[in-house]
Amino acid sequence: MFSYLEPLRKTERPETIAFPALATASARASVSIILPTLNEAENIDRTLREIVDHIRGHFEFEIIVADGGSTDGTCEKVALWQTNHPVSLIGNGRAGGLAKDVLSAAAQAKFSTIVVMDADGSHPASSIRQLVAPVASGRHDMAIGSRYVDGGTTTGWAAHRRALSRLGAAFASPFTEIKDPLSGFFAIRRPCLLAAGAHTEGFKIGLEAIYTGGDRLDVCEVPISFSERLHGSSKIGASQFIAYLRQLARFSGAATASGSFQRFVLVGIAGFFLDLLVVSFAQALGAGIMVAHISGFCVATVCNYLGHASFSFADRPKDAMQLVRFIVIAVMALAMRGGFIATTWGLGLPMLLVMSTGIIGGGLVSYIGNEFYVFRDRTVPARSIQWKMATIGLVAYVVVLRLLYQGGIDVMPQEAYYWTYAQHPSWGYLDHPPMVAWLISFGTTLFGDTEFGVRFGATISWLVTAYFMYRFTSNLFGRMSAFLALLLLSVLPFFFAIGALTTPDAPLTAAWSAALYFLHRAIIAHRPKAWLGAGVSIGLGMLSKYTIALLGPAALVFLIVDPRSRHWLSTKWPYICAGLAAALFSPVIAWNAHHDWASFQFQGAKRWISDEINFSTPTLLMFIAILLGPLGLLLAGTATDWIVRISGRIDLRRTNAFLTVFTVVPLAVFIVFSLFHMVKMNWTGPVWLSLLPVMARILATVIKDGSMPRLVAAVKVGAMSSTLAFALLLHYLALGLPFIGYSSSLRGLPVAWKEFVSAAEQIKAKVAAETGYLPMLVGMDSYGIASELGFYRSGRTVLTDITSQNLFGQDGLMFGIWGAARPYEGRVAIMYGLKEESLSDDGVAAWFDSIGPVERRIVQKNQTSAGRFFYRIGYGLRSRPAPSAQ
Repeated sequence: MFSYLEPLRKTERPETIAFPALATASARASVSIILPTLNEAENIDRTLREIVDHIRGHFEFEIIVADGGSTDGTCEKVALWQTNHPVSLIGNGRAGGLAKDVLSAAAQAKFSTIVVMDADGSHPASSIRQLVAPVASGRHDMAIGSRYVDGGTTTGWAAHRRALSRLGAAFASPFTEIKDPLSGFFAIRRPCLLAAGAHTEGFKIGLEAIYTGGDRLDVCEVPISFSERLHGSSKIGASQFIAYLRQLARFSGAATASGSFQRFVLVGIAGFFLDLLVVSFAQALGAGIMVAHISGFCVATVCNYLGHASFSFADRPKDAMQLVRFIVIAVMALAMRGGFIATTWGLGLPMLLVMSTGIIGGGLVSYIGNEFYVFRDRTVPARSIQWKMATIGLVAYVVVLRLLYQGGIDVMPQEAYYWTYAQHPSWGYLDHPPMVAWLISFGTTLFGDTEFGVRFGATISWLVTAYFMYRFTSNLFGRMSAFLALLLLSVLPFFFAIGALTTPDAPLTAAWSAALYFLHRAIIAHRPKAWLGAGVSIGLGMLSKYTIALLGPAALVFLIVDPRSRHWLSTKWPYICAGLAAALFSPVIAWNAHHDWASFQFQGAKRWISDEINFSTPTLLMFIAILLGPLGLLLAGTATDWIVRISGRIDLRRTNAFLTVFTVVPLAVFIVFSLFHMVKMNWTGPVWLSLLPVMARILATVIKDGSMPRLVAAVKVGAMSSTLAFALLLHYLALGLPFIGYSSSLRGLPVAWKEFVSAAEQIKAKVAAETGYLPMLVGMDSYGIASELGFYRSGRTVLTDITSQNLFGQDGLMFGIWGAARPYEGRVAIMYGLKEESLSDDGVAAWFDSIGPVERRIVQKNQTSAGRFFYRIGYGLRSRPAPSAQ
């Protein structure tokens, strides 16, 4: 199914329909116009008059008024028209609603081309000829009068009605590529409309026809000006909305009317009490929360499977893979349940409520998975719809899963460090611009200095990334590809991580995706004002991380190599774009000017200018493999081959060039850098945003034509495997997993940092009691330990008593700036390290009048050893080390 105006077509034709032979095409056409009515006495005369005035003399026609039981005189007025015009009235009583009225009229229509429009005057009769022409000429099976393509407008609607209309159209997006599928104004071939009659109910007959026709139905959209009715009130109410939702549920394959939900609830209630019984028994025997909840889950799941297979979904078809699918959904439900438990447990709620919440939360995942995946209805006709629905479910699952666990997993050292940024508001910092600090400050203002507050900005950033990636891919390759791009954005490792952890990469990726969207709109779609959006996006990206500046050279390269884009260089727009970005970035420039250009030197000169050469290209390639994962690597390789093979196609040439340039140019910079310097894992992450649409487009193509079943199967396995791996990882970090212990060190995972700081605070309290003075806390690394000590400090004491190894003249990043002017001389200091050698160095002892031995402490989480740390107490801190140590 293709929309005449959809950007799924890769040609550069404008998004309008031109009919140079409109009069000729119309003269050969015969059309039956159907007007469904219900109490439209105030509007029917004007509507009929406008129709007759606009189409008389252009083609043969009839007007069929399908009345749904009017009681206000509508039928009497129509009867007057029947004497002098080709107008007829049919009544369907009140049975079946608008859709049945239209189908009843279509069954009696004389002509093969049908036009359906409202009788309230909101649909312009002047557009009938434009709708009829593409259908009557045989070019399309259906033409929709669209409010949401270029040239389409809606007048007289309040903002909330516009929003509700857009929302309703969004609900239908998994089932069609059409931008305005809820339009009640369309022309269609009569057999295509009658084919929708088997299950039709409610009032969205046009959507029913689109869905029934599937990929075989050739649809176009014609811009119209939709206006509010002059008289009467809309018939759309709660009952119509419910009917619409039932219609969508039927499209998706749900069979709620069969009673499966009620039967599922009965089995679920039995499983709920069995689950609680096993959990309570396990806890009574001394089991921890992780062992108890998993034990209850496993017992209840086995019983639930037997109940669902034989009772809840007994009417559904069975196959050999059903048990495998059930296990997959069970693991997903277990992880979701763990998220609910981690969140409610962290809030200090009673254990019974904690477990009950977890069971119910996991049960929701179980029901949806069993309904649509394990015991699914096989009557869904289109594979594209199945993939879209699977994408919606998977994206929703991943987003909710991350939200639940974000408050139940300890902050990583990097996150704690950026939280410390937020405690020292500034326009810039040594190692990063300020955006990450602003996001954390926003989140903690709303939710307090909690793990969820710190990570709330990551969720916002991922949602922004998803929005622009969907719009970007949809503009390039259509809605099916856009859905699949969201799928990849959810399951590829780098993009999953940016939605879970608040680091500079999260807002950077959001700004990068927005910049790609606006640059494409500006350069390829010829929208000059989109340069403004690109400038704002790049400027905000520069406030997040400097690497987004690589989009500047990429844009310049494309403007030079693409002949049709060179004219932009002689216009003001690219320079306004650059000026906007520079203006937004100017606070960081000002901060650097007042701090001896510290950040620019740290990120620039110190990285690029070095006497030591480090060849790290193999490391860079390994990092790319980790960021993309097996699924991403498979699709990236396929995408590269696809771009090469079709590079000669005129309709795709500019699109391919755009995506290639914006991938290759930034990537080339990192490759050149890796020839001489060390690289970091996360650097290339945002670069792959410009390749995601191609990956999604290839997948959409092979799903539709069935040409590469092995690739489709690999994507299914890869997407589900990635989702399960991420889900179990989050469960492991928050609650643990059976038979899998934690690392012997605290380094690397966000596990047991809260317990570490609790132990560190106990040592601090003991030293304070012994000496009578409040000791300093010193993290013996550049920033991680000190940041964790600051975030989890007891009673939220002041940060001035916490610092890092900068105290001893070593690199402490921003701690060296924050603590440069603080008086520390003579203080008692407790030094904490994750490596014994960081404390046992004689150079450390030289900074104190006296110093104690290095001591070791084990940290436990959920009754399991989760790591160790070392500490040492120094007395009488000196302003500089003893001479013998220099």
